[in-house]
Amino acid sequence: MAMNSDRVMKGLQQAPHRSLFNALGFTEEERNKPLIGIVSSYNEIVPGHMNLDKITEAVKLAVAEAGGMPVVVPAIAVCDGIAMGHIGMKYSLVTRDLIADSTECLAIAHAFDGMVCIPNCDKNVPGLLMAAARVNIPTVFVSGGPMLAGRIDGHKTSLSSLFEAVGSVSAGKMTNEKLCEYEEKGCPTCGSCSGMYTANSMNCLTETIGMGLPGNGTIPAVYSARIRLAKKAGYAVMDLVEKNIRPRDIMTKDAFMNALTLDMALGCSTNTMLHLPAIAHEAGVELNMEIANEVSSRTPNLCHLAPAGPTYMEDLNEAGGVPAVMSELVKKDLLNLDCLTVTGKTVKENIEGAANRNPEVIRPIDNPYMQSGGIAVLKGNLAPDTGIVKKSAVVPEMMVHEGPARVFDCEEDAIEAILGGKIVSGDVVVIRYEGPKGGPGMREMLNPTSAIAGMGLGSTVALITDGRFSGASRGASIGHVSPEAAVGGPIALVEEGDIISIDIPNNSLNLKVSDEELEARRAKWQPREPKVTTGYLSRYRELVTSGNRGAILEIPRA
Repeated sequence: MAMNSDRVMKGLQQAPHRSLFNALGFTEEERNKPLIGIVSSYNEIVPGHMNLDKITEAVKLAVAEAGGMPVVVPAIAVCDGIAMGHIGMKYSLVTRDLIADSTECLAIAHAFDGMVCIPNCDKNVPGLLMAAARVNIPTVFVSGGPMLAGRIDGHKTSLSSLFEAVGSVSAGKMTNEKLCEYEEKGCPTCGSCSGMYTANSMNCLTETIGMGLPGNGTIPAVYSARIRLAKKAGYAVMDLVEKNIRPRDIMTKDAFMNALTLDMALGCSTNTMLHLPAIAHEAGVELNMEIANEVSSRTPNLCHLAPAGPTYMEDLNEAGGVPAVMSELVKKDLLNLDCLTVTGKTVKENIEGAANRNPEVIRPIDNPYMQSGGIAVLKGNLAPDTGIVKKSAVVPEMMVHEGPARVFDCEEDAIEAILGGKIVSGDVVVIRYEGPKGGPGMREMLNPTSAIAGMGLGSTVALITDGRFSGASRGASIGHVSPEAAVGGPIALVEEGDIISIDIPNNSLNLKVSDEELEARRAKWQPREPKVTTGYLSRYRELVTSGNRGAILEIPRA
């Protein structure tokens, strides 16, 4: 069978290429093996990635043992927790496309025959999935795994508790000494942060789509089982190369529908509503988020992992992980079981024998937390395209809410008002000009949501933004409002004191202002000067589409 690497390994004209492989230390025997790119996101600044050197070495060993020639190449990653609340967060979402682009460049320029992608945190999981769909050579994913939960006063805790603790200290509800204890104990190991935040959501959905082996989403980073999984990934990619099974054979429309269904059952981060459409777009699949409510309506919410509840990724792993959740969904025929996966087998074959080992962590499908899924898409005159909320993390009394708008044109101003005690029960905090173009970069708003929760206002105050929320956010936090303020969306027309109506059960988000008044405001509205005019963020702003389309990059049409 002809291989991609023949372009650089075989033939008279490839003598210079072979000389360069000699310079790398390749032997003739190694040059005749399939060339497998191991795309490792290892670095020393992201806690979820500091163990990826061990994962990478395990993959290399297995690839070589199985008859391939492994070569390690890098992928970047930003730690959203470290980037949170300052200009650094503008550089988080935008790295998704840098990762996809650079991996495409590396893989095609060097004629890889297959890839093993080793991500772990928020943007580099979807970025590498986008690259895999583009390059479309046999590829397996193995992530670094989740962090173990922290423990304080006999209870488990996680990073989201740290952000909320800051609000509690500001409100006089917690001492500085207790905050220091949270600092020491909240993040006790390496790994992606321990709740059902964006990183773990995407790692679980990678497994569901079929691009990661069973266990990819939940085996903790510090468990030796994670190293064994990495070796299995190395063996698996060689099997895929032999069978010529490619990402687009796996990432089909049915596979994405399975992922959306599991998303609803798990109560994943709202950021999945950005990433799934973007990955599908690269795979040639149209995945309009309009369908999310339809999937939600038939999919019970089975898990309340942090921040929605008191359980963590280690608990989900012990309960049986993603296969156990899938085994519950199968009982109501909610999954396509014929989808192919990187095991070379179907979903049905992969989950045979899977069982729910803890009905307190994974609710049986006949006793769910909610009869509908964990995420809702809201629409109305404030969000003509979409607004996204993680309804599984919303307290019952905030499912329907009306209140006066408290309007802020950036995250920093909102934080100052919240911590300054200027936000009161019943308010609806609106943070705008933070969308994909307006930010630019569509910052996560974990600081404001955590401050609201920490100050004891989580059951009485809502937040709405054209930016996005961290998977660690909880409460009536509605993000991705589209069209965004920077392009003149209705969120740009909201004025201080306007009444905003939120009805999550009926999927609506409305500004109680007449059409005539909105038209008058629209006639007066003027675009804002860009916040950033140089560098990568400036180029990103010119190319990025709206949040409801996954914030994908497109060349503007004349």
